[in-house]
Amino acid sequence: MPETMRKYETTFVLNPDQSEEARERTLERVKEVIESSDAEIEEIDEWGEKRLAYEIDNQRTGYYVVIEFEGSPEVTDALKREFGLIGDVMRHLVVRRDK
Repeated sequence: MPETMRKYETTFVLNPDQSEEARERTLERVKEVIESSDAEIEEIDEWGEKRLAYEIDNQRTGYYVVIEFEGSPEVTDALKREFGLIGDVMRHLVVRRDK
């Protein structure tokens, strides 16, 4: 399994109208998906509320979160599926980090 472990980064933008508790629940849900896929979280960076480059769902700002993790390629599919189910995620991106 270690040879299939790769470094990834996911960035997602949450609806800024979410309460702090709801934001924490969403972050915990994303962390659970990563960890349940036998991936290891290296760093979580909450950028906070930032202005969007363009309006999304009548919102001009969004709450940005970046998570760096190491895991198998299957974790990316699980994350993308989960992001589609979380209503307060306005946008998301999962990328493989170069060495």
